[in-house]
Amino acid sequence: MTGIGRPGYAGVPPAHTEPNRVRDYIRAHVARLRLEGRNDGDRKDVTMAEKYLMKGNEVIAEAAIRAGCKHYFGYPITPQTEIAHYMAQKMPQIGGTFIQAESEVAAINMLYGAAGAGARAMTSSSSPGISLKQEGISYMSCAELPAVIVNIQRCGPGLGGILAAQADYFQAVKGGGHGDYKMVVFAPDSVQELYELTVEAFNIADRYRVLVMILGDGMLGQMMEAVVFKDDENIVHVDKPWATTGSKLERERNIITSIDTVPERLEAINNRLQAKYREIERNEVRVEAYNCEGAELIVTAFGTVARIVKNAIDDAEREGIKVGLIRPISVWPFPSDEIRKHLDGPKAFLSVELNAGQMVEDVRLAVNGDKPVHFYGRTGGMAPTQAEIVGKIKEILSS
Repeated sequence: MTGIGRPGYAGVPPAHTEPNRVRDYIRAHVARLRLEGRNDGDRKDVTMAEKYLMKGNEVIAEAAIRAGCKHYFGYPITPQTEIAHYMAQKMPQIGGTFIQAESEVAAINMLYGAAGAGARAMTSSSSPGISLKQEGISYMSCAELPAVIVNIQRCGPGLGGILAAQADYFQAVKGGGHGDYKMVVFAPDSVQELYELTVEAFNIADRYRVLVMILGDGMLGQMMEAVVFKDDENIVHVDKPWATTGSKLERERNIITSIDTVPERLEAINNRLQAKYREIERNEVRVEAYNCEGAELIVTAFGTVARIVKNAIDDAEREGIKVGLIRPISVWPFPSDEIRKHLDGPKAFLSVELNAGQMVEDVRLAVNGDKPVHFYGRTGGMAPTQAEIVGKIKEILSS
């Protein structure tokens, strides 16, 4: 059996950024349910500590709105289209902008324009659509434009299928477009984490003037799970004197571009970008270490696969096998130091992924030959079962 979720309970949160409007919306929602004769509990008041049952894609959109995003540009593709549906419904309610672009290429260039004007903006797609955006992603990275991009991965290569995969790891963390650039890439493993990391993505994008990607998959995007929203979001407010907001003839005009044909200047731009990436590597690593103390073997996994691995760890424990998990939450910057911290204990490492072997390369770089690093993956939309993972663990430990 493969387990990936835990139950929650019902409710639909609003798409407003102001806390008082949020509370008013929820109270009105509860009152309407009671008038319709539906039992929504014996609550006399509603607080934001309550849980709401929502689909992952919708939570991403709600989180973006709570983070101050008022401009969304996208194009429908399964399994992420609910993000666009939610934004189409909610953006007019908050005075925002929703545009279904004529293509993914158009959407990423609209994002370039909104980010260049200093707005918090987002686009989303799934694997083939993200490939189409790569040129624009490279342009935005060179122009140092902050924005959030969501990839709810589907299986490939090519058009592939609509089921979950993690085969876009290389594209996301190594720079899928041309040139030496990086995006911060978060890989949530739950609907709650989708919410929290999407809000944080906007903060990091503005703080460093970089693109931040939420790297989900078809399971996580379509999963319905309990989520708890905060009364007040921790929003980082950053001055943007570089934005193209109009000079009003009161200052020098701002020019945003990704082209510079003078090699000395272009090298200086590249050096500035690389220095920024080193700062991000120092400050923005996110990782979970689970059950690693005294582990005979440590599994590395990200996203929804990490949830299956945790259940497999419980199964192995019942058979007397101690197994740990290192889950990169930021797959870039990658938590190499956390892996190196655990080199002395386990006999080996095992990377479990929904691909033919991608993150395992970064695990091997971190381990640097000090311990064996094994791989187990499924492709084509198939997911590993707990029994398969436990079987692989036993195979490694008995060799």
